Amino acid sequence: MSSSLINAFYLAAAMLFILALGGLSSNDNAKRGNLYGMLGMALAIVATVFSDVVTNYWVIVICMIPGAIFGFIVARRVKMTQMPQLVAILHSLVGLAAVSVGYATYLDPALHFTGVEKTIHDLEVYIGIYIGGLTFSGSVIAFGKLSAMITSKPVLLPARHTLNLIMFIVVIVFGFKFVGAESLDQAYLPLIVMTILALVFGVHMVIAIGGADMPVVISMLNSYSGWAAAATGFMLSNDLLIVTGALVGSSGAILSYIMCRAMNRHFLSVIAGGFGTSSAAVGGGEEAGEVVETSVEEVATELAKAKKVMIVPGYGMAMAQAQRAVAEVTRLLMGKGVHVNFGIHPVAGRMPGHMNVLLAEAKVPYDVVFEMDEVNDDFPNVDVTLVIGANDTVNPAALEDPGSPISGMPVLEVWKSNITVVLKRSMATGYAGVENPLFYKDNTRMLFGDAKSNMDELVKALT
Repeated sequence: MSSSLINAFYLAAAMLFILALGGLSSNDNAKRGNLYGMLGMALAIVATVFSDVVTNYWVIVICMIPGAIFGFIVARRVKMTQMPQLVAILHSLVGLAAVSVGYATYLDPALHFTGVEKTIHDLEVYIGIYIGGLTFSGSVIAFGKLSAMITSKPVLLPARHTLNLIMFIVVIVFGFKFVGAESLDQAYLPLIVMTILALVFGVHMVIAIGGADMPVVISMLNSYSGWAAAATGFMLSNDLLIVTGALVGSSGAILSYIMCRAMNRHFLSVIAGGFGTSSAAVGGGEEAGEVVETSVEEVATELAKAKKVMIVPGYGMAMAQAQRAVAEVTRLLMGKGVHVNFGIHPVAGRMPGHMNVLLAEAKVPYDVVFEMDEVNDDFPNVDVTLVIGANDTVNPAALEDPGSPISGMPVLEVWKSNITVVLKRSMATGYAGVENPLFYKDNTRMLFGDAKSNMDELVKALT
């Protein structure tokens, strides 16, 4: 395939990737955006495989077939509740690929650079391996936290900020040594030390982040994986990889920034430890009063006579697979003339947009699903609010308790509605490990048990 044709394929692929990002910006166009992205990737693979740089097709086939089979099986088997874990572990593979390509490019005997070109190439390799290393290890730790293999609470080392600063300074010093090395023997030590520090920094950075910040971590690691891909593109002189990596990196960074603003947090504070760094309100604090339990029948009665209902879903709804029952309750209430809306917190679930995808999968109409800022002022006019598996995102301590680890985080002010019904399995704390005073408020009713079972019973009661 000629170079001009390859460039045409790459340009078309880049345009499709841009269209994919544009499509994913709204629920209505998300499916089309995914199709654009898949078509763009197909063009990129075809152009790369049939380019002059590929001389051994057997190696390509041997690598691609197992990867394609593995990806197909994983995509078929993974549950929606496991999507954050899947995204995290896929990010780690991008980082690992960047590290592998960096070492392979630097050690390739066919590549010889001198003068300024050597300096630029060495910088590309050094930065690419560093970003890839911290993306790999950070994503593995994020996967562990999301899978409950590692505690969701922040693990804070003494003088952690000083430790991070020392590691960063060492990386810069060894970077000068690496770029100034006149032989491979002199370059090995700086490169290996930097790689180890990148892996350590990735672990230290993510393990210090509390559970409430994990959605930001996912988008942040998405950004890192994009920059790692872009660095790989520079090392391989692949324009499409550079453009694609920059698109992913910049979009991930923008999403992280938007989410931090939505949670009233600075991006750097999240990286430095984020929520959960205080022990004041973490864990099993003393009860703030008595809870009032309710039953499915009582909830059905309140919903049937309500004029306005707000439904606030959380990760507990996803875990219970209750979204279809929730959609059916919504349909039944609308059929009775009840005005039903959904309020979605920016960090509901374990990754951005998780709740929106679950509700769309259950056929909940897009026009009744709103973001937190769009509905927070409506709660005083809501007759009944159903909180289904949400905890940290409806916690009044964020606004009322300056000592809380989630202090300052905007939350859905569900306690302002006439009646708030909270569906939970137990009185356990949420993912951030923070006690919730909402459960003890006078207008709160607790409906304990499995969310799906309770919602199924609610469907029968409303039918």
